Amino acid sequence: MSKLFALIKESLKAGEATDYTGIGVRRAIVLLSIPMVLEMSMESVFALVDIFFVSKLGKHAIATVGLTESVLTLVYSLAWGLGMGITAVVARRTGEKDPLGASRAAMQGVLLAVALGVVIAIPGVIYARDLLALMGAEPDVLVEGPKYMRIMLGGNIIILLLFGINAIYRGAGDAAMAMRSLMLANGMNILLCPVLIHGIGAWGGFGIMGAAMATTIGRGIGVCYQLFHLFNGRGRITVRGIPMVLDPVVMINIVKVSAGGIIQFLLPSVSWIFLSRIVAVFGSGAVAGYTIAVRIMIFSLLPSWGMANAASTLVGQNLGAQQPDRAARSAWLCGHFNMMYMMCVAILFWTFAPWLVAFFTTDGIVSDYAISALRILCLGYFFYGYGMVFAQAFNGAGDTLTPTWMNAICFLLIQIPLAWFLSQQLHWGPQGAFSAVPMSESILALLSAYLFQRGKWKTVKV
Repeated sequence: MSKLFALIKESLKAGEATDYTGIGVRRAIVLLSIPMVLEMSMESVFALVDIFFVSKLGKHAIATVGLTESVLTLVYSLAWGLGMGITAVVARRTGEKDPLGASRAAMQGVLLAVALGVVIAIPGVIYARDLLALMGAEPDVLVEGPKYMRIMLGGNIIILLLFGINAIYRGAGDAAMAMRSLMLANGMNILLCPVLIHGIGAWGGFGIMGAAMATTIGRGIGVCYQLFHLFNGRGRITVRGIPMVLDPVVMINIVKVSAGGIIQFLLPSVSWIFLSRIVAVFGSGAVAGYTIAVRIMIFSLLPSWGMANAASTLVGQNLGAQQPDRAARSAWLCGHFNMMYMMCVAILFWTFAPWLVAFFTTDGIVSDYAISALRILCLGYFFYGYGMVFAQAFNGAGDTLTPTWMNAICFLLIQIPLAWFLSQQLHWGPQGAFSAVPMSESILALLSAYLFQRGKWKTVKV
């Protein structure tokens, strides 16, 4: 037991001296995955905290958050895709024992995040109401919803920086720093949400707009913390002394790897938007129930992505250290651990779905949809556990093309048509759209495992 606590304590340190390519594979997985799982857990708490306080404002407020999140998945896709490119390049340079190369990649990653954020913010603020209307929002949602969406889309640069800089730390093997920045951001969000949404004393708060303000401010504080440590020159990776100018060679390398990752995540995001649009046909009650179920689901999936991120870092660093077999073994072990975790969560969700949903709503119609969605979505958790690890393993190797075309097949050619067919043609209603998710995700996981085992990713140059 004392060894376990010592290992946990070691994993939560900054990680300046740990060489993950030279220690035992299981030990490396534990040291990396604990802070990465905690980091993603903090991000998942963001989703639950917001919807918990917003749910007190009624189903139209919940629908606003749900429809906005559907659009924001495009931003998250950019953030995740950019993060993949940054992690892959930084991890490869770290494995090659090239700290200057890793720092140069980090600086270019930060500049890319800022540039993308500005490009998205301008149209997002201007066309917020039009976007909600396009998503099928009801008239009541269009009253206050655009204010919420404007803040969230206008502040997308903070999301891109938060994800991008944490990708730098993960690639360098300093997962503890990424974890701490999200802990700080999440803590501020928890403190600000009830005050800005519902007010304090005689002041009534900002309502739905307060949720967007709390989330943006909380994440902004987390980004300030990241930048302070990235520039102070004391950590495992630093950009201190690195010119804050475009480095074409490094920038193109990151963009090349990130492009596949961005498209890879845009595809399920587009699918999610279509799913939300299909569900919206059945009214705000269905959208609200779906939103609550997805938020609860995210609470379990994001920590699972922490394990997948550990696989990405280990694959990248081991390939940089010329140890491809060790890279493959790391990914498979991460997949096994992830699957066991996801199966435990699936059992809990199926059993306690009514109790979990009751925390967020007492509306009977909304509750019924949420319980149904949660139970259907968790049916694919066995396959999710392996699928997300192999996807990140490909990305860590710099092979973002393989998971990209797999996503195109499984989400665009299978999930969307299947959701429409089950819900509209077979008249399953919203449950038809829900059912398409575990079906398509399971196919994706099986295809990923087969292609990963073939091993072509081992020869990718970054």
